[in-house]
Amino acid sequence: MDHKRRTFLGIGLAGLGALAAAAVGWPLFRYLAPRSSREAAGKVVVPEGDIPEGGARFFEYAGSSAVLVRKRDGGLVALSAVCTHLGCIVQWQKESQDFLCPCHAGRFSTDGVVIAGPPPKPLAKIPFSVSGGNITVG
Repeated sequence: MDHKRRTFLGIGLAGLGALAAAAVGWPLFRYLAPRSSREAAGKVVVPEGDIPEGGARFFEYAGSSAVLVRKRDGGLVALSAVCTHLGCIVQWQKESQDFLCPCHAGRFSTDGVVIAGPPPKPLAKIPFSVSGGNITVG
């Protein structure tokens, strides 16, 4: 009788352990796994008037954070908002007209070029077009 009880408890504990591993493993897998092309597809449309001169607008694009900036000369730039150092989201500094990475004080110009700090590469540029008062990203 004692042997049957131990076998039952062992199987039960193994099952609970498997469930706990799945509960922890699935979110971790979804976080680390690349997004499917279906999730990453799509375009983002932003009204031109939503971005004032010297201002920026952050949005979600292809499963990641992105930003549109209207330079003081009126030109537009679309960039990934993900710092190339450790993947933090950069912040737009309207006064100095540049991006600041809050993690390690990396700085990027309005065009995404590294101007200070540890980031190894510029922010990735994103293609966009302007038509009929709308900015279409992607």
